[in-house]
Amino acid sequence: MKQFILKTEQDHEGFYRIKSHYLARVRRLGPGDIFPALLPDDRVLSLQVRSIKEDCLICASCVNVPNQRPVDQMPYLMLFQAMPKGTKMDTIIRQATESGVHEIVPFFSEYSVPKEGADKSRRWNRIITEARQQSGSHSDTKVREPVSRDAALRYWKALTSPYNRTVGLLFHQDLPEPLSFYQCLTPVPPVLAVAVGPEGGFSPDDRAQFSDAGFIAVVLGSTVLRTETAALAAITTVRVVLLEIEERTKLGINI
Repeated sequence: MKQFILKTEQDHEGFYRIKSHYLARVRRLGPGDIFPALLPDDRVLSLQVRSIKEDCLICASCVNVPNQRPVDQMPYLMLFQAMPKGTKMDTIIRQATESGVHEIVPFFSEYSVPKEGADKSRRWNRIITEARQQSGSHSDTKVREPVSRDAALRYWKALTSPYNRTVGLLFHQDLPEPLSFYQCLTPVPPVLAVAVGPEGGFSPDDRAQFSDAGFIAVVLGSTVLRTETAALAAITTVRVVLLEIEERTKLGINI
């Protein structure tokens, strides 16, 4: 069953009131049925349905149960995604959420089409909620409103200024001698960002501005990926390398 994320606390009577068409009409839960739910602080509850009124389930907590899967010890992981065409951003946000990204920063790069757009945060937040419920991700993913490239980089500098070490990786398809991911991520930073371009990639000026902000250019391979594929591949690669570093550190193996 899906993991359900509780956004409200218990009411004054000690009940959780959950309005869910899926639970009430699709799963057809009834009084006495039990299902898991996740609180914002990552506690997993086992809730029992006491009664149903239309699509609203009145539930009581049975017991706090331990998480069934260990939570990855990942740094604060960010995705700086240049705005792509059409609805590709929806796919990128869903995949990034399922992959455990903490924060998504959409921005308009030189090759982004269009250069600006309406605020889509309401739809994107709905996609995040559904992706977290489906995947069981414990990362409370947030998405910001799209901003200009320069505004995105100012945000990165302000966010990371309190830290001694942070890492930003700019994914590009053409570099003569790129650094390895192990070189970039050792030691593991508390804050890590990956930046992915739109269709057409990053322009020379984009690369220069990200470099000035401290981003390191890296390559995923010899093939050119679609922007929605590149975002998922970049996040997955970083996570695999971080998990490998963590495991090697535990075993005392030099990287």
